[in-house]
Amino acid sequence: MINFVRRCECHITQFMDNKMLTVLILISALATCLSVPRCEPEEAAIGRCRTPAEERPQCIEMVLGYCQDVPYSHTTFPNIVGHRSRQELEMGAEYLLLSVIHGLLKGECSPDIRLLGCSVLAPRCQDDRLMKPCRSSCEMVKKSCVHAFEAIQMAWPYFLDCDRFFVSSEEGCHDPLSDLREKQDVAFANISDGGLSTILQFTYHSNSQMFSILKKTAAKCPHISNTYSIGRSVEGKDLLVIEFSNNPGQHDLLEPEIKLIGNMHGNEVLGRQLLIYLAQYLCSEYLLGNERIQTLINTTRIHILPSMNPDGYEIAASEGHEYNGWTSGRANAQNLDLNRNFPDLTSIFYNRRRFRHFRSDHIPIPESYWLNKVVAPETYAIMKWIRSYPFVISASLHGGELVISYPFDFSRHPQEERILSPTPDEQIFRQLARIYADSHATMSNNDTERCGASFASKGGITNGALWYSFAGGMSDFNYLHSNCYEITVELGCDKFPSEVELYPEWLRNKEALLSFMESVHRGIKGIVKDQHGNGIKGATISVRGMRHDITTAEDGDYWRLLNPGVHIVTAAATGYSKVSKRINLPKNMQVGRVDFVLKKAPRDPSLDYFNIPELDNYERFDPFNQFEQYSQRELGENGEERTEKPWWWAYFSQLGISAPTWLLRNY
Repeated sequence: MINFVRRCECHITQFMDNKMLTVLILISALATCLSVPRCEPEEAAIGRCRTPAEERPQCIEMVLGYCQDVPYSHTTFPNIVGHRSRQELEMGAEYLLLSVIHGLLKGECSPDIRLLGCSVLAPRCQDDRLMKPCRSSCEMVKKSCVHAFEAIQMAWPYFLDCDRFFVSSEEGCHDPLSDLREKQDVAFANISDGGLSTILQFTYHSNSQMFSILKKTAAKCPHISNTYSIGRSVEGKDLLVIEFSNNPGQHDLLEPEIKLIGNMHGNEVLGRQLLIYLAQYLCSEYLLGNERIQTLINTTRIHILPSMNPDGYEIAASEGHEYNGWTSGRANAQNLDLNRNFPDLTSIFYNRRRFRHFRSDHIPIPESYWLNKVVAPETYAIMKWIRSYPFVISASLHGGELVISYPFDFSRHPQEERILSPTPDEQIFRQLARIYADSHATMSNNDTERCGASFASKGGITNGALWYSFAGGMSDFNYLHSNCYEITVELGCDKFPSEVELYPEWLRNKEALLSFMESVHRGIKGIVKDQHGNGIKGATISVRGMRHDITTAEDGDYWRLLNPGVHIVTAAATGYSKVSKRINLPKNMQVGRVDFVLKKAPRDPSLDYFNIPELDNYERFDPFNQFEQYSQRELGENGEERTEKPWWWAYFSQLGISAPTWLLRNY
């Protein structure tokens, strides 16, 4: 009653000094007060206010079709955002969004988003009391799913504002995702026993299942793993990476970094599955105290991208292994072969190799590439990834043969499509290929059944161009544009093997994958510093007799793969005098430490490797900003610029409901 009088105080006060005030007038004033709507800030913002008579909730049975699986059975109206009845809610854009969100986001974040929305639009009611959902649940879902909305150029829905419509646990909230989490835990128990070890599920995984497993794995081992996206496919699917390190998310000085990539061709699916299994295996074995795995993760930063072409995989998976053709799903959604879509730096290398000072590493991307080629978003993402991390070695997992292929993939003779085309690091590449092939259960065996080509006599390895020549490949790009040495792993004749083959293939490749990752700890590593102890970024490390340099990372650290023997190693940087050292790498030594201290010196123009005018500067990437998101504009009724409506706007505009402009970004 006290609260009631306070709310009406403004109406009563004006009568208090009037001695002629009668009981009837007082009653009339109080009645007027009852009819005055009371607005919370969020209600005023959307034009819906409640009268005092509406303040006490009345619990009613939940009958909304898209909210039947929430973890409660009763709701109330008005809801948290002000819908006064079930009918008003069902006619609103908010509820319509929940009905189509699964399709709009292609199943990502489903049913999490829908259940979270239901907790606001049809909130839990218990003992005639409205219970708001927990802010922590909202923040968790938003962190995991906001990228999916950004991918379709949709704003985060206003009614999922974690600060406005959700409350803390101290305020008495409820978790709308509690039942979902319990079901997910039960489902995940089929993959994991809930303890430290992991039971691998040797079946094919959809894109959403793959994302879930990678994120679950990172959550299980948060101290050594992390997931991040390097970009999106043509159809908006995440190119999701899981990394393993004793300091995930950070580069540690002198710690080498490696990457493993699967499913570049969407119909070559075995590599994708092997990398999913590898991620789970690394996590569980680390927790179980496997010393080999712990040493590997504590001394190496490992990046795993199971699927570079998730769009192509969906096409291949829709046909299944029994009906999949040799090329169905190979290309991306633009019908581009991603392994022909990279800049052809190999031709530049062949054309310029006779120049005295022309370097065969860190060759810039020519402007003609951006002008004349359709660059796939997957290719663009990989190129930015390569430029952003100091990768030392890499493996791209394919299918269709049983062999390890290494650069160059493009023939050094234009009229000879099958000719040995070695890089300056031929012996290093042969050693990397040899490590994987020899560690594989059958790849290097002479009696292994092959797929048409004869690689048994070569021990299961081959130079790429000697097998067949093609330009624009990813391995050649890695070698000529960065410090990274990448091999191509052809896992077998069947590009899409049956599920019964997944476990045997894991056994054949597990040791090979581990041995390949461990091989990064070979050769030499060190730090290039100035006289004040500061690391020098971009210094070159040269080895006499090998016309291919590597450069130092952000803090001046480097890694140079070398085979055992005596080498003359030189460190040089613009504005510094160069320093050379003679080193001896014994066969039983894993990796040697060789540091350099460079003194300031006048710049020698003759040592400027980038003095060929036809080449762009290395730092110029995407010079025409063709991948920058430009919004197309249209003029409104008063001549103001308005953002053009995205493709999904038709879901809402054709139903005669109030236009949900709150879904438009930058509106």
